[in-house]
Amino acid sequence: MMPIQDTMTTSIQSSTSQKHAGLGKLLLGLAVGLGIAVFFYFDLGAFLSLDGLKANRDHLLAFTAANYSSAVVIFVIGYCAVVGLSLPGGAIMTLAGGFLFGSVLGTLYVNVGATVGATLAFLVARYLLRDWVEQKFGSRLGPIQEGFAKNAFSYLMTLRLIPLFPFFLVNMVSGLTRVSVGTYMAATSLGIIPGSFVFAYAGRQLGTINSIREIASANVLTAFTLLGLLALVPVLYKKFAGRSV
Repeated sequence: MMPIQDTMTTSIQSSTSQKHAGLGKLLLGLAVGLGIAVFFYFDLGAFLSLDGLKANRDHLLAFTAANYSSAVVIFVIGYCAVVGLSLPGGAIMTLAGGFLFGSVLGTLYVNVGATVGATLAFLVARYLLRDWVEQKFGSRLGPIQEGFAKNAFSYLMTLRLIPLFPFFLVNMVSGLTRVSVGTYMAATSLGIIPGSFVFAYAGRQLGTINSIREIASANVLTAFTLLGLLALVPVLYKKFAGRSV
C-alpha cells in the first residue's frame, strides 16, 4: 500500500496542477477575448473590407515596394492573428495577398498565415474546451471521435475544400476531436490551396471586383465541392472494401 504521506503529497500535487491549469485557461481565454474586443472596439474590420482595401491600395503597394520583407512578415502575422482569433476578413486578406505579392507568392504567404493561424485556433479550442466536452458528452461522442480519428485527413481535406463549412468553425470543432496536430496542419495546408489561389489570382484584378460573390461564383463553388467529395473517396473505399471481405 502507498504510505499516507505519499498519498497526501500526490493529492496536493494533483490539486496544484489543476489550479495551474485552470489559471492558464482563464488567462488564455482573457487574452483571446481581449484581442477580439480590441478588434471590434477600434473598428479594425473597416480595413478588412473590399472598400477599405481599394481605398488604401496605392499606400499598400508603395509600402510593399519599399519594404518587401517587412510587408511579407506583417502580412503573415496579420493573417495569423485574424484566423487565430476567428475574426472576419480572411477572404479580404487573401485578395490583398494576391494584389500585393502576386498569385503564386500571395497564395504561399496566405497558406503560411492561414495554416499557422488555424493551428493556433485549433490548439486554443483543444486546450480550453476539449476536456469539458468529453466529460459532458464523452459517452455519446465516443463513436464519432473514433471514426473521425481513423479518417481525419480525408475528412479535414473535405471540410477545407468545400466552402460551405466556415473556416473558423472547422478550426474550433477540430480542436474538440482527437486528431493529431500534424494531421490537422497537413490537411489544412493542402486543403486551402485551391481556394487561396482563386482569391489571390482575383486580387490581381482588384479594381474590377465589386463583391466577393463575383469571385465565389456558382461554378467555382461547384468545383470546390467536387474536389471536397473526391477527398472522401479513400474513406468510402475502406468502408465498402471492409464490408466485402
